[in-house]
Amino acid sequence: MSEREYQDILDGQVLPEYQSLKEKVKSESLLMPQVVYGYFPCQSNGNDLIVYHPPRDAGDQTTILDLQSTIDNRQSHEWLRFTFPRQTDDRHLCIADYFAPVGSGNIDVLACHVVTVGQKASEHSKKLYDANKYKDYLYFHGLSVESAEALAELWHKRIREELGIAGSDAPQIKRLFSQGYQGSRFSFGYPACPRLEDQVRLFELLKPERIGVFLTEGYQMEPEQSTSAIIVHHPEARYFTIK
Repeated sequence: MSEREYQDILDGQVLPEYQSLKEKVKSESLLMPQVVYGYFPCQSNGNDLIVYHPPRDAGDQTTILDLQSTIDNRQSHEWLRFTFPRQTDDRHLCIADYFAPVGSGNIDVLACHVVTVGQKASEHSKKLYDANKYKDYLYFHGLSVESAEALAELWHKRIREELGIAGSDAPQIKRLFSQGYQGSRFSFGYPACPRLEDQVRLFELLKPERIGVFLTEGYQMEPEQSTSAIIVHHPEARYFTIK
């Protein structure tokens, strides 16, 4: 079809239905966005990322500089560690490479988050599916999943701002989606960190059960419309694949 015909379909059918769906979501509170996130002192050791306990007196006002001083003050003890796989070819990359090693004497910071749009979204999706309202189900399910991803993107930007590296963000939205910013957001189960079992360690750090997010026996998150990530702030961090 011509560009004009395509635009007519958007204006006459697609966008009105999208607007109607958004109004329904808002009026019935079908999406309930929630976030839990945190910063933790850490160092790398080979393929391991060692996460230390924050200072005993750390609270909501604890700054990143406070975390970075804990090793020097001998206040930190190992909490847990992630063991990441390393590429066997190409550049032999490993996520742990992007953090200060133990031998450097420097403390680094691991940021991580879990976001969700809530259990009600899953319940409403199931209700539509069970009623054979497949079009409504696909539209709403797509909106809820993409909303969770958008929330993860939004909070990644919030973390970059708090880390003081948001100045590297590209001004164009299109470039942002091509990783036009400093660092990377890695999620377990994806190519660079394929072990879903590591969700258990992430959940120990953040305790996302307090916002209604839980792990199944297969290490999947419930509600489905949830996502988790560790944030790597190193300027050379890029996404890569473990074969």
